[in-house]
Amino acid sequence: MADNSNTLTVNIVTPDGLVYDHHATMVIVRSVDGDLGIMANHEPIVTPLQIGEVHVRRIDNPGHEDLIAVNGGFMEVSDNVASIVADSAERERDIDLSRAQAARDRAEKEIQAAQSQHDSDELQRAQIALQRAINRINVKNGR
Repeated sequence: MADNSNTLTVNIVTPDGLVYDHHATMVIVRSVDGDLGIMANHEPIVTPLQIGEVHVRRIDNPGHEDLIAVNGGFMEVSDNVASIVADSAERERDIDLSRAQAARDRAEKEIQAAQSQHDSDELQRAQIALQRAINRINVKNGR
């Protein structure tokens, strides 16, 4: 049996189910306090996440990083398992670039409309939609 003391299991779950589950040497997330790099044997931690990319350095392909677009949520690390719970998450290979670009364009128009109408609630919603769309585009393009 392989020695798992330097292995971190990374799983990402949304309300729709499991999006990602692999063994890794490291996972990098964007927390509300900045970027965090987590390796095996890390102390237990729970942290809220921003809209951002999750980078996973897989054990089975050391020169490759999997990229996953995550729209907020939180990460818990304990016993060499990094569990990310998010409202939505998409792997790089599953992102439809044209849909993401259309969502970006739509959000930019909604921002302009909200600004002209001085609608702060709509402005905030459109800004979040823009962040999500840009995050998906960046992940798909490998930034």
